[in-house]
Amino acid sequence: MKILFISYNRLGDAVLSSGIYNRLVEQHPGARMTVACGPVPAPLFACAPGLDELIVLEKRPRLGHWIELWRRTVGRRWDMVVDLRGSAMGWLLWTSRRHAAGPRPGPVHRVQMLADVIGATPPPSPALWTTPEHEQAAASLLPGDRPVLGIGPTANWGGKQWPADRFAALAQRLVEQGPLAGARIAVFGAPHERAAAAPVLDALPADQTVDLVGSIDLPTVYACLKRCRLYVGNDSGLMHMAAAAGIPTLGLFGPSEPERYGPWGAQNASVRTDRSYPEIVNHPDYDYRRADSWMLDLSVERVEAAAQALLQAVAPEAA
Repeated sequence: MKILFISYNRLGDAVLSSGIYNRLVEQHPGARMTVACGPVPAPLFACAPGLDELIVLEKRPRLGHWIELWRRTVGRRWDMVVDLRGSAMGWLLWTSRRHAAGPRPGPVHRVQMLADVIGATPPPSPALWTTPEHEQAAASLLPGDRPVLGIGPTANWGGKQWPADRFAALAQRLVEQGPLAGARIAVFGAPHERAAAAPVLDALPADQTVDLVGSIDLPTVYACLKRCRLYVGNDSGLMHMAAAAGIPTLGLFGPSEPERYGPWGAQNASVRTDRSYPEIVNHPDYDYRRADSWMLDLSVERVEAAAQALLQAVAPEAA
């Protein structure tokens, strides 16, 4: 059986689609999976089970990336096309079955929306993939001799970034006492986010901090996240990777909606600014083209309390 799985360009959406991919592999043992996705999440799908071919969609003008995908896939007969991007591709290829995402509904979580594309009940939770080499690399970076606090101080837009000094203050508070006393602090981020993460790294004690900003590939990032006791980060692809890793994950929200994009799973939580999402985006000064943070009314104390409450909820014996 040959299945074409069209995923996303952005890391977060691609991570959330991993549960759908896994469900298809479970439902169709031995299926030959072809994945089309953007260059950023491509290294994650390269480790996926059942993968026969990975097509990296480099964005081109005049929809050139879609034309290239059609050229690479039109000569085959597909048993199924699952198009999470909602393009016309499923109708332009020879396939027995097609599933395509439609318009976004109301305040429904993205995982539920993706599950509806293939009629999956209950919605399959995101879960990514690694190789033994990735796990070994993570073990060398984050040995298991002490707990690890993971933090993600960056995001794809400055408006979604909690101030760096508050991330540093929060991390130091969390590792002073309680279940994370003496923990290492692992700082995560993409290569192009080093400037945004630098103030956090500079403010943390060097002997207690592991700098993982842009220094390892995404499967190794995922393997490192699995070794963390807790992850706290802005609404980002890394936050969704942490939730998929099965660790307690606290997402910080301001100009985005946790109802749609909060970390998925019962052992995860979100905390947002005093202002609601509508209050922020309808503010007269709101401009998505500017990088000014809209997270300033979220205090360190509130995030610390939310983190402690999450740890108490998921592991009361440790907290």
